[in-house]
Amino acid sequence: MFGPPGAGKGTQAVRLARMWAIPHISTGALLREAVRAETPLGLEVKAIMAGGGLVDDTLITRVVQERLGQSDTKPGFLLDGYPRTVAQAQSLDAFMTGAAGPPGSAPRDPLVVVELFVPEEEVLRRLAARMVCSECGANAQDDKDFSSCSNCGGQVVPRVDDAEEVVRKRMDVYRRQTEPLVEYYGQRPTFRKVNGDKLADEVTAAIVAAVDDAIR
Repeated sequence: MFGPPGAGKGTQAVRLARMWAIPHISTGALLREAVRAETPLGLEVKAIMAGGGLVDDTLITRVVQERLGQSDTKPGFLLDGYPRTVAQAQSLDAFMTGAAGPPGSAPRDPLVVVELFVPEEEVLRRLAARMVCSECGANAQDDKDFSSCSNCGGQVVPRVDDAEEVVRKRMDVYRRQTEPLVEYYGQRPTFRKVNGDKLADEVTAAIVAAVDDAIR
């Protein structure tokens, strides 16, 4: 599932992964954990995220493929935040066919790809109010006031990459690097577009219907 920052990918991914009993693999959460742990990688990622940039393809692909190699992903998985570029999508295709995995890796079922689209003005409105848990990295925005994280009880704080000038830069990066995925995936029979500018329950239902249609 891909879409602009603030489209609701994280919220929908948590719901859907729970519904389908498959792992929710969020590259944002994986990278924020590295930042929180203040590892050398985490410090590098922190500087990139604070400036509104994206972690390079090679690094994030290595992180994702390592996670996809774990046994709990065999029944299926939900990717949130990857791929972000055509190069990452090509690497993911190679992994899914077994070409990029360990020797003897078996192909996996074809990907179902969902584009979650939201108008830019709505993205800016959402991100202006978005909060995140300082402990686990979970988003804490649902048009309500949060004093602590409902996931782990940690302190809820504004995201450092949600300042308006940083958001606009992230949108520019998204248009340049991620929107080309629409053309890359667009002709596949398992590609679907879903309007994310609706109530969360309506978006969830639309994604479920889109995925059901794609796998038929």
